[in-house]
Amino acid sequence: MIRHDEENFQVGVVRFLRMAGHFVFAVPNGGNRNLREAARLKLQGVTAGVSDLILLLPGKVYFIELKNPNGKGRQSPSQREFEDTVRGYGHDYLLWDKWAQVEQFVNTHRNEVGNYLEVGGTDAEK
Repeated sequence: MIRHDEENFQVGVVRFLRMAGHFVFAVPNGGNRNLREAARLKLQGVTAGVSDLILLLPGKVYFIELKNPNGKGRQSPSQREFEDTVRGYGHDYLLWDKWAQVEQFVNTHRNEVGNYLEVGGTDAEK
């Protein structure tokens, strides 16, 4: 179950990454469901442990797991297994529980982001 601090952290991370021009999306894999709905979703491909976010850059995919920034969040066994699978396929798996990690990622990958986001709109030459 996602706690409010972790949920708020995820909302802020998604907003910040999108404002920086990143293509990021969530995989709604959690939540409480009744048995019938859980069985249907499992047949549709829902998999335990899948990361909270997926971020795409040219030629690169990042799987991002977010934990409560209070430092008490831990990966579940299925999340660790998913991390091992992702890394086994040669992709990057990031575990963030601090804003500094998000900021460092954005600063490191600033030149890889396409010009998908325009800020402003007051430039008369456009």
